[in-house]
Amino acid sequence: MAAPYRRPGEVHVIVGPMFAGKSTALLRRITAESDSGRTVAMIKSSKDTRYAVDAVVTHDGTKFPCWPLPDLLSFKLKIGANAYQKVDVIGIDEAQFFGDLYEFCCAAADLDGKTVVVAGLDGDYLRRSFGSVLDIIPLADTVTKLTARCELCGKRAFFTLRKTGDQQTELIGGADVYMPVCRLHYGNEQRGASVEAASGSKFGDAAVEELQKC
Repeated sequence: MAAPYRRPGEVHVIVGPMFAGKSTALLRRITAESDSGRTVAMIKSSKDTRYAVDAVVTHDGTKFPCWPLPDLLSFKLKIGANAYQKVDVIGIDEAQFFGDLYEFCCAAADLDGKTVVVAGLDGDYLRRSFGSVLDIIPLADTVTKLTARCELCGKRAFFTLRKTGDQQTELIGGADVYMPVCRLHYGNEQRGASVEAASGSKFGDAAVEELQKC
């Protein structure tokens, strides 16, 4: 007897710096899927409580109810096996905070036939890979790289600049902590921060002079 037909799964990835509209694009896709009659579920990291605990909220205030979870592999247990089976599309916001992102996307798309739409930062404030977001690129059907507008000149912004001196990778915040910048102003601001740090170091003026030559 032939096995019943199951719609193949998909993985779609939306990346970019902060304030690029990643959550807005995710909600637009999830809303469109829901309007077409498919059953949708939204997940976000329980670490992100900036605007709401149980909703994905864009920077302009648009909301969508979600499951706030510490990890993705607990989703099936939380929602229940029967409810999970009925879900067609799963949206994941702030995906960089999920360490099990790769494993979840593999299982959901390849084994369970789900369409998974992922939105997250591809790089941290030092332009290094952030979490597991880039790890799922090889799994993806589509990858969309969004840009913001540079807060300093208005040109296209590809990077996220941290305004504070905190150095931990995970520092959740909004416009009070981060701003989108273009390549030119990312380099200028990073160089300025290095000069400021050097001026307070034991090397003093000599260190500043060397950095200013760069």
